[in-house]
Amino acid sequence: MLVVDVKVLNVGVASALGAALLFGAGTPLAKLLLEGVGPWMLAGLFYLGSGIGLSIYRLVSRAAPVKMARSEMGWLAGATLMGGVIGPVLLMVGLTGMPASGASLLLNAEGVFTAVLAWVAFRENFDRRIAFGMAAIALGAVLLSWPGKVSFAGLWPALAILGACFAWGIDNNLTRKVSLSDATWIASVKGLVAGSVNLALALALGDRFPALPTLAGSMVVGFLAYGVSLALFVVGLRHLGTARTGAYFSVAPFFGAALALVGGEPITWQLVAASLLMALGIWFHLTERHMHAHKHEAMAHEHEHAHDKHHQHSHPDQPSLVLAPGIKHSHRHRHEPMEHVHAHFPDVHHRHVH
Repeated sequence: MLVVDVKVLNVGVASALGAALLFGAGTPLAKLLLEGVGPWMLAGLFYLGSGIGLSIYRLVSRAAPVKMARSEMGWLAGATLMGGVIGPVLLMVGLTGMPASGASLLLNAEGVFTAVLAWVAFRENFDRRIAFGMAAIALGAVLLSWPGKVSFAGLWPALAILGACFAWGIDNNLTRKVSLSDATWIASVKGLVAGSVNLALALALGDRFPALPTLAGSMVVGFLAYGVSLALFVVGLRHLGTARTGAYFSVAPFFGAALALVGGEPITWQLVAASLLMALGIWFHLTERHMHAHKHEAMAHEHEHAHDKHHQHSHPDQPSLVLAPGIKHSHRHRHEPMEHVHAHFPDVHHRHVH
């Protein structure tokens, strides 16, 4: 029996869990920063820090300019609109009319919406093992954010927050469409747009910029917890598909709670129960085996790749070029029709129907 490509599995899973770790670590740090800045201003600084930080990184590292196909620009624009504009606005509307106890629970809906949209609207493959794993991780996240006494204070604020989660679910699925592009560039664009929108909303609500040390600290945290985290999330999308990446990312609250223990917070039964549920969910996903005969249609695109079983092509413009196995390079190339059997994920090269 063939097994999943361990290298691909490790890259995708490590990237998704790394994104969750960085994002989760930002939660206890955000609580400290909130002492000197309003929540909406902090969100704006976080996103702006991610966009500016990644832009500086790309400049220093001399990253190659991104050449995105015109057809893909629409997907990125839609993702940025949903995740950087509509999502934050709906969240603001909801938070202005709802206590934090209810909002923290409803925000867990993003992972569920992401998975459901991937499975239903975007036809991403899943089976009972993946569904059970997603359910276990989502239940663990709910337990971690359970405040004891929950108050929702009205239908419309709740619907607004659920709408924000739905917008972010669409954002995640649309971002998958362009996940072959440079992850740092995608994250920088989304960070700059979301940061500008959140900052404008904060100033419109009467917020003021915090003191320079708080401002600088907020942007550094944003660069790591939002910028680098999002870049890793995009890499996860590239290798694992949307639902599986979203499931791994949903363990972010656990990382935040675990780091809070270092700060002296006590171990609770919710943390223990959530840890077990999330571990069970991750086990379901890690032990997935999906293999069948599938056909690759002809396709031409450009992205970084190595000459693996899906990239067996020559270089007409450089006939003397010989690349060792595993060496990554980028150029426009064509995939010829192919039919074969091997274990795979619903990644960018396996978007076939079942």
